[in-house]
Amino acid sequence: MSIPNNIALLVEKISESMTNSKLIKLTLSNKRNKSDDLNNVFVKPVVIRDEMLLSFVYRHATRDVTKNLTLEETTEVLSSLLTEHFFNADLFTTEVDWLLLSNKRGNSKLLKKPASSTEIPLFSHDKIKRRLIQPEGNIYLRELGVLTADFKVKSDMQDKFKQINKYVEIIDGILKSVEKDDALSVVDMGSGKGYLTFALYDYLKSRQNGQIKVTGVEFRPDLVEKCNKIATDSGFDGLSFIKGTIEKAKLPGFDMLIALHACDTATDEAIFRGIKSKAPVIVCAPCCHKQIRKQLKPDNILKEITRHGILEERQAEMLTDTIRALILEAYGYKTRVFEFIATEHTPKNVLISGTSNNPTTKPNQAVLERVKLLKAQFGVEQHHLEKLLGI
Repeated sequence: MSIPNNIALLVEKISESMTNSKLIKLTLSNKRNKSDDLNNVFVKPVVIRDEMLLSFVYRHATRDVTKNLTLEETTEVLSSLLTEHFFNADLFTTEVDWLLLSNKRGNSKLLKKPASSTEIPLFSHDKIKRRLIQPEGNIYLRELGVLTADFKVKSDMQDKFKQINKYVEIIDGILKSVEKDDALSVVDMGSGKGYLTFALYDYLKSRQNGQIKVTGVEFRPDLVEKCNKIATDSGFDGLSFIKGTIEKAKLPGFDMLIALHACDTATDEAIFRGIKSKAPVIVCAPCCHKQIRKQLKPDNILKEITRHGILEERQAEMLTDTIRALILEAYGYKTRVFEFIATEHTPKNVLISGTSNNPTTKPNQAVLERVKLLKAQFGVEQHHLEKLLGI
C-alpha cells in the first residue's frame, strides 16, 4: 500500500476517534532529512470557541510553532508532513493505537496496537480540569449541600467535589476490566448521605445503554427517606435507597458490591456477601482495623514494629487489608490495593478492588496457605473474613 493510501487511512482513524471523543494525541517522528530544522510534530484535540480543532505543535531546534486546524485542513497538512518531513506517525486513542512506518524506498505499513492509555483526553485549550460529574444543573449535588442554589461548588465542599469525581473515575476504570452486559446492578453498602451513590448512578446512566440499577443500603431511616426524595426529584428511576445493614439487608442479585468506609469487620461482612453472591466486582474502602490489631503478638523480630503504638496501628491496617486481598484472590478475583484519593482530600484513602469474570465459591488452597503463613508471622489467630467464610 502506498504512503498516500496509508495517510488517508490514518486520517480516517483520526476523524473517527475525534468524533467519538477517543483521540488522545498524534506524534510525527523520524525525520526524512536529518538536517531538517523541524524535529517533531505533536497533534492533540482542542476546543476553541466551541469548535473542535486539532492543535499542531511544530517542534524546531530552537522554537515551537502552534497551528490550530480543522479536520479538513489536517488531511492536506498531514499528507505534506508525512511525504516531505517524517517517516513515522503514532496515533494514540483510548481504544487502540496506530503506528505508521515508512521508509526511503516509498514503502509503508500501518500497524494496529493495544491502547497504551485509556485516559479520557482533555479537549479544552486551557488547563481547566475535566470533570466527569458536572455541577451545572446538578439537582442532587445541590440538594446534598455540595452546590449553591445557582449550581456553583461551595468553597468548603471543593474537596468533596474532587473526591466524587475521582471516585467515579476509579469505578469506571474498574468496570472496564470485567466482561458485562449493558444492564448493570450495583449495591452500595452503607451509602450514608449518598454523595458517591448519586454520582455513580448519574455517570453510569449517562454512559450505558442498558438498564442501570443502583441500590444504596443505609441504616439511618432519615437518610434513606431524604435520598429517595432527591432521587425522585432528580428523575433517577433506577436509583433507590433501602433501610438495612451490611450483614442483614435483603438484596437481589447484583454485579457490583461497594462498601466505603465500613468500620472494622463491617468491611469483611461486605466482602463476604460479595464473594457468596459471586459478584464480578467488589470494591471496599476499609475504615478502622481493630480486629487484627488486638491479635498482633509476633514472637519474632517483627515485635520491634508493634512496640510503637502508631506503627502497630499502621501494621494492623496493612496486615488486615493484605489478608482481605489474598482471600479475594483465593476466590478467583484479581485484586488491587491502591490510593482512593490523595490524603489532603480525605484521610480514608485506601481502596481494595476485586474483579473476576468467573468467581468461585471454592477457595484456592495454595493462596490460603499464604494467608496462614502471614498470620503466623504476626501471631494472628483468625481474620474475621476467614470466620465468615468458614475457611
